[in-house]
Amino acid sequence: MAFGPQTALAQVAEASAAAAAPLSGARLVGQGVLRFLGFEIYRARLWVQPGFDADNYAAHPLALELTYHRDFSAEAIAKRSIEEMRRVGSFTPQQAARWQQALTAALPDVKAGDRLLGLYQPGAGAVFKMGGRVVGEVPDAEFSRLFFGIWLSPQTSEPGLRQELIAATRTAGQGQQ
Repeated sequence: MAFGPQTALAQVAEASAAAAAPLSGARLVGQGVLRFLGFEIYRARLWVQPGFDADNYAAHPLALELTYHRDFSAEAIAKRSIEEMRRVGSFTPQQAARWQQALTAALPDVKAGDRLLGLYQPGAGAVFKMGGRVVGEVPDAEFSRLFFGIWLSPQTSEPGLRQELIAATRTAGQGQQ
């Protein structure tokens, strides 16, 4: 991560804009709760821009916010993320090791009540924010496509949560180009 005076100013401006929507021109289109054995793990909320096509999610910028209901280490989140990414697409053991290390470095440990925002830019990578500030990034397009596919790919392990997240994109012509 590179931080400097310009980056810091840009982050302040972004944080102000993010109070309304975490992504320019985006609107909240869905939300749902991930449960495991009846316990709430986190609440997920998805913001997308007009023209978003859920069947081709990787072609569109988006913002996904997770509000945690439990404490997790960055290492545990990264490990589970790599396991879930395997459902979305194939990658080498070397990529898995590199991505798990990058994600562990990019994410903070989270406590119940913490909100972690992931911003996806097609072809560029992922930026992670907490409390309106950048906490990390993974500038790898393939990683990012598979990472956000955990929630948005038809191959997700949680199809019900996916449907809740993309529900509003399926109505009122929102998903039409």
